[in-house]
Amino acid sequence: MKRISWFLLPAILYALCGFAAGQSCPVTYTITNSWPGGFQVSLLITNTGTTAINGWTVEWTFPGNQQITQLWGGNVSAQGETVTVTSLSWDASIPVGGTMSSVGFTGTVTGANTAPTAFILNGVVCGSGGGGNPPSTPAGLTAAAGNGLVTLSWAASTGAISYNVGRSTSSAGPYTTVGTPTVTSFTDSTVTNGTTYFYVVNAANTAGASANSAPVSVTPSGSIPNVTVTINPASTQAISPWIYGINGITGGSIPNLPNVTITRLGGNRWTAYNWTTNASNAGSDFNYENDNFLSSSSIAGEAVRPTIASDIAAGQATLMTVQLQGLVAGDENGPVSISNPPDLTRFKTVVDKKSTVSSAPFTTTPLTTGPVFMDEFAWAMDQKFPGVGIFGGSTATPTFVDLDNEPELWNTTHLEVQGPTRITSANYIANTMTLTQALKDQFPQMTIFGPVHYGFLGIYNWQTELSATPTGANWFTDKYLEALSTASAAYGRPLVDVYDFHWYPEDYDSNGLRVTSMTGSTLTDAQMQLVVQAPRNLWDPTFTDPGNSNPWVNQVLGNTPIQILPRLQAKIASEFPSMKLSISEYEAGAFNNIAGTVAQADELGVFATEGLFAAMFWPPSGTFDYSLAGFRAYRNFDGANSNFGDILLQSTSSNPQNATVYASKDSTNPNRVVFVAINRSSASQIVAITGAQLSGSAHMYQITAATAQGQTPVTPVSLGQTAVSGSSLTLTLPAYSVTTIDVH
Repeated sequence: MKRISWFLLPAILYALCGFAAGQSCPVTYTITNSWPGGFQVSLLITNTGTTAINGWTVEWTFPGNQQITQLWGGNVSAQGETVTVTSLSWDASIPVGGTMSSVGFTGTVTGANTAPTAFILNGVVCGSGGGGNPPSTPAGLTAAAGNGLVTLSWAASTGAISYNVGRSTSSAGPYTTVGTPTVTSFTDSTVTNGTTYFYVVNAANTAGASANSAPVSVTPSGSIPNVTVTINPASTQAISPWIYGINGITGGSIPNLPNVTITRLGGNRWTAYNWTTNASNAGSDFNYENDNFLSSSSIAGEAVRPTIASDIAAGQATLMTVQLQGLVAGDENGPVSISNPPDLTRFKTVVDKKSTVSSAPFTTTPLTTGPVFMDEFAWAMDQKFPGVGIFGGSTATPTFVDLDNEPELWNTTHLEVQGPTRITSANYIANTMTLTQALKDQFPQMTIFGPVHYGFLGIYNWQTELSATPTGANWFTDKYLEALSTASAAYGRPLVDVYDFHWYPEDYDSNGLRVTSMTGSTLTDAQMQLVVQAPRNLWDPTFTDPGNSNPWVNQVLGNTPIQILPRLQAKIASEFPSMKLSISEYEAGAFNNIAGTVAQADELGVFATEGLFAAMFWPPSGTFDYSLAGFRAYRNFDGANSNFGDILLQSTSSNPQNATVYASKDSTNPNRVVFVAINRSSASQIVAITGAQLSGSAHMYQITAATAQGQTPVTPVSLGQTAVSGSSLTLTLPAYSVTTIDVH
């Protein structure tokens, strides 16, 4: 004889006796996949989640009417013989929903006989046990059918711990279990439109299950939402007005400029800007040349003053750059040699605090032959706007200060002044402390942004200088914040107020084309998806962009989601809580395609949700009107200067890959709610917005590929208005669309 090895058959054996239409306990089952000859076998029943064989009492009737309990044996002579469950009960140690989930065989065979390969029991829970009484039968079962979904609800049953939902395509059954909720509702998403389904529900506790409810029938079709966005009106935060910003184009104007709130004067051109003469250096952007590109005026600071003046007139803020690298253009005489940089005959030295080298007072007409003083630069700009207090904390049109630009790259972008050796993180931080103290000695309320990183590796390890780890407190950010915390405590106020960096998505198509290089009006759907999903890198803890052909940022972070904003916010909260966040340069890509509008609008919503203090879009070369349209979903969407609210309402999407909604209230009108609904999908989405109390009319404005066609500028199109009330609103969002809903 050959000993048969023990094996387990994973089969779910817990179910509702009542769902087997026309049957009641006992139930007869047929042995399948069995063996051709006689076989002596013992069968062992076990239940999930336990190691002991206890709690279950099972009685069987086997061929020959042998009746045994718990362990049984019998002679099975042929495939197709049957076994009858006489009774099945369990005690209170078995949780509701506990299952007999595996069947084990031991036994012997003789001759050519082989062991069975399957013994199928379709699952029965019947009989009594566990003490107490089964719950009452659920009443009031109702069903609503829509697009690929059925939603069920019923009244609570006395004594119920859980419920069991059965489904059939026949009113006579049999009913198959499709859910075991612990609440009095259930959504069945495994249905087919046009098919009529019948549902019953019963209630269960440790004593057993109730009888089935009366059946209901439904036919899926129509418009039940496939995305639900839940608004939590109790969870709010202020939205900074400065997230709707843009970088200025020096020497030109931005066509079809939307209603932005802040302009930045920044970029490579400003690292070597000499405010006393308005000379600057192009760096690697153009021949490392000294010239008058920023301003041809001989009046000190005239490359800066006109922008501040126009921003004040428009009710906007300005972010101006001060020079931290140490050298600025000393002439306007063209290309500078980089054979042995820096050529000190072509540059002037920067001094942070004038009084450290000179007893002369500040002046708005400085000498152009000596050092260039940074505290005097700020003072002179303030003097040009008497009575405004541009660097103060109370003006509605403030001027903020950015500490230079992309310092980790100076050894390449500004080889002419930095030379080939990158500034160390320690030296950069020390220089930051010196300059910020000089500025705040003069203007204590000045808001200073730094370190103005070029991108992720600057944040992470100062362009590979530091040995950072994904979850460690050893990023450059940690080093910077900890140093600032110590120095600021000694100084008596924060020396840097806003942690500033640049963000250009590292998302590429299968040919290696980056989303920020997707400038054409026609893109493939795969390219459009890369563009519209890329903003999720900023925040989403579930998004790793698996289709990205070059996911190096994820790889650096241990193949985990980037979610750069929550990571930085956590470090700030731990190490220097007064710090705010800013992205002073960013692009989303697809500048001439509806995907660019969707991504830009999405990024503005992310900036509000993640609590950014400021953000400024970087206008690319060429045209980019579809990107600017993303601003119009929030700013002047109706052509009458209506804007997104200034108080964010927390919102959560059931499917952020396809659609999301950003929600706001207006501090000046408590009855007004404004939504920006975004469809990232290539198909229309039916979106239910729930949780926000609505009253009045919903005025709707939308941007789609179709509405944008032929528009200059691309602007939301009015869809009219509809009366709303209550706390829910359902919308059908076209593919790749941005919809603003102003409820008042």
